[in-house]
Amino acid sequence: MRSIWNGAISFGLVSIPIKLVNATENHSVSFRQIHKDDGGRIRYRKVCELDEREVSSAEIGKAYEDADGSMIPITDEDLATLPLPTAKTIEIVAFVPAAEIDPLQMDAAYYLSANGVPAAKPYTLLREALKRSKKVAVAKFALRGRERLGMLRVVDDVIAMHGLLWPDEIRRPEGVAPESDVTVRDAELDLADALMATLGEVDMDSLHDDYREAVEEMIAAKAEGEPVRGKEPSGEGGGKVLDLMAALENSVRAAKESRGEDGEGGESGEHAGVTELQGRKQPQKRTPGKQAKKTAPAKKTAAAKKKTTPQKSASAKKATSPAKKSAPRKRKSA
Repeated sequence: MRSIWNGAISFGLVSIPIKLVNATENHSVSFRQIHKDDGGRIRYRKVCELDEREVSSAEIGKAYEDADGSMIPITDEDLATLPLPTAKTIEIVAFVPAAEIDPLQMDAAYYLSANGVPAAKPYTLLREALKRSKKVAVAKFALRGRERLGMLRVVDDVIAMHGLLWPDEIRRPEGVAPESDVTVRDAELDLADALMATLGEVDMDSLHDDYREAVEEMIAAKAEGEPVRGKEPSGEGGGKVLDLMAALENSVRAAKESRGEDGEGGESGEHAGVTELQGRKQPQKRTPGKQAKKTAPAKKTAAAKKKTTPQKSASAKKATSPAKKSAPRKRKSA
């Protein structure tokens, strides 16, 4: 892998020569802009607004736009004279637990490679110290003309560095959360827990970009002159959730079916998921004494049914007798 930056890690009085390598790569399909009428490429040209002439990269410099719109030229020499101790150094300033780093601060990721044989020993020392302490290193470094914040951690046997946004670059989530008067019932939370348990864990390596694959298949089909066949929309999602309980129950059922389990859970009806959850909880609350009391009436009712059986048959005979008498009357009237 090609290095994008050479420098050193400053670990107290220890200096570790390293090379910075990109840890990620972009696999998304890129498109070009074209003229719809003839398919010609659309290109951007850098034109000076004053003389309306296209300029080359060698003629382009930097400037800061002031509040009144005036331009203040800034040269590379101006920037080089600024005190920047981290210009070629990743300066470790502290070691903290990883939980103290807000994931919102995470930015680009890099691998740090030991640069040369003499760097192998101090590099390994820092790596093993990070492993044993179970902490991450917070550092400052400069890249592409600005000082940045970074977090060093161990990935396999390599020291990786995540660029971090400065704390004042993280916006406060004001006005983003829903209104505070919204309440959630315990039954809804139970179903949400059941859905989380049903979905379970996932092997992150098994996840892939379905949309990118579909785009690549479409491009291949158009290149071969074949018709492009789009998939029919599933009809799921995009609408308003009118019944949260029903949506959660259907989600649990669908998740079970996708895993080859019984989606109904032995229940039928609209709220099968709630019945199943309640069925799990009720045996824990009941005591043996209460169960005995509840089974006793069941025996009495069974005996009562046996006693009432002759009475019902007798009443049934009385009920059928008028029907026999009314039959001759119908013949006479006929």
